[in-house]
Amino acid sequence: MVVRAAENSTVEMRGVYAKTLIDMARSDSRVVALDCDLAAPIGIIGMAKEFPKRLIDCGIMEANMAGVAAGMSARGCIPFTHTFACFQSRKCLDQIFLSAGFADLNVKFVGSDPGILALYNGASHMGLEDMGVLRNVPNLTLLEPSDSVMLENLLRQVKDTYGLFYIRMNRKNATTIYEPATDFTIGKGLELRKGRDVTIFASGIMVEQALRAAELLAAQKIDAQVIDLFTWHPIDRDLIVRSAKETGAVVTAENHRVASGLGAAVASVLLENCPVPMERVGIGDVYGEVGELPYLMEQFHLRAEDIALKAEKAVARKREQFTFFSKF
Repeated sequence: MVVRAAENSTVEMRGVYAKTLIDMARSDSRVVALDCDLAAPIGIIGMAKEFPKRLIDCGIMEANMAGVAAGMSARGCIPFTHTFACFQSRKCLDQIFLSAGFADLNVKFVGSDPGILALYNGASHMGLEDMGVLRNVPNLTLLEPSDSVMLENLLRQVKDTYGLFYIRMNRKNATTIYEPATDFTIGKGLELRKGRDVTIFASGIMVEQALRAAELLAAQKIDAQVIDLFTWHPIDRDLIVRSAKETGAVVTAENHRVASGLGAAVASVLLENCPVPMERVGIGDVYGEVGELPYLMEQFHLRAEDIALKAEKAVARKREQFTFFSKF
């Protein structure tokens, strides 16, 4: 049973990342951190004081960092690499695919400020398609924690699980969704709200928006189910199909380009198993831009209001289908 934490409480995710990584390094000498001139912004600069030989600044050479991490894994280390999500994916794809993936190594890649969360760094630093790029790497587990409670839990699981992982995470404040000590199973989604009319699948910052959208829909007499699909690959196919059969309409919400992200992954599952009316909320065929988060959420149509509108459309399509087939 998932219990939501108190409304409006926020925690900086980079602080949790740094604290958890350093704590894991204390208990496991194999844990090492690699970064590209972002150790201070991500908060792990303190690791250099405690473990000076286990924090490696690779400079602004992201692909080289991925290759170094693969080599360290081959020597028995558990490397955690970090840079902006756009660079961790686009710039490192070949090294992740061949040096780490094809070699079946044990590397944990972390991409921060995904999607529009780069804010003032603008288009050059916005990883709008990082998960879509990395969905092409076999056996790479893709995770997007929705709050700091989940981030810490997933980091510890990832450390203790051999294999290739990519975590996209917000560096800054994130609204707390889960109570401390909540358990998460990689590869399994979580139902946060029951509903019978439409299912909203979301992850990351969009989980909070999905829950708000459900409240807006309730005022319109639409009962929305909300599911946190924090694992994008391997995706929870059973839960997706079961939920689609229960509600008959689906909306996906992602801080990512819709062409290759969560909506695309969910759509492929539904197409093969349970086709239902589906709408997608996410970033279209555009580049990023500079701005504050509220402005960017509105500009890229990622707000709760946008999700609610798409849900209304999906429900209307479902009712039209029912009306059509009931004539026969």
